[in-house]
Amino acid sequence: MSDLSGRTGLIVGVANKRSLAWAIAQRADDAGARLVLTYQNDRLKENVDELVTQLKTPAVLLPCDVSRDDDIAHLFESLDAQVDGLDFVVHGAAFAPRESLSAPFLQTSREAFRIALDISAYSLVAVARGAEPLLARKGGGSIVTLSYLGSDRVFPNYNVMGVAKAALESSVRYLAADLGAQNIRVNTISAGPVKTLAASGISGFSGILQVYRDRAALKRNIDSGDVAGAAMFLLSDWGRGVTGEVIYVDAGYRPMGM
Repeated sequence: MSDLSGRTGLIVGVANKRSLAWAIAQRADDAGARLVLTYQNDRLKENVDELVTQLKTPAVLLPCDVSRDDDIAHLFESLDAQVDGLDFVVHGAAFAPRESLSAPFLQTSREAFRIALDISAYSLVAVARGAEPLLARKGGGSIVTLSYLGSDRVFPNYNVMGVAKAALESSVRYLAADLGAQNIRVNTISAGPVKTLAASGISGFSGILQVYRDRAALKRNIDSGDVAGAAMFLLSDWGRGVTGEVIYVDAGYRPMGM
């Protein structure tokens, strides 16, 4: 197992027990990390409050709506007062209005496009900017975000989220270039379909799962543990030479032609 003993990490985007960000948080906790978790609003705070009781090491819980610059600024002000720096950041925030996932992409409204790109892509830039001084204070670190193959290929009812994930992956590359001189690495995991709260908003999701089972090289779907394992590689010293990359964790679906 990757060793994160003595390290401090920020995890943004835990919504409930099925969140990929939560699976990563659990694995990082097992590896010895001290964690700071954020919650978007009071409704989700109840979920996260309950989850952190399951961690071996007490976690810090802070509010942050990533669509608000003031919230992000307050988050890092609070962190600066409570920790001596950050070793890693996990960015798991993503959202698009439900109607933009059910109607044809051609019908995407300007507002739905703005919201999806803001929360799912720009928030990584804003969080990375806020985290930079804290990561640099520890001599560098790792930022990991979460993507999906819909960034590169058309999937039914994924629509504007596919465009947002394409922007996210491009942002990873530019951030990696900007932050590399400070030994800060930035990567994304492109996970296969997993039953999460976000996935529940995609019509026909069970059919997508079946296609993956049929066509993936490993003939199975992935689970959140597969994603968490890849994240541990990227967050730990094992991945110290990897930055600006999209790591596919999809049971070998992407390379298959038929």
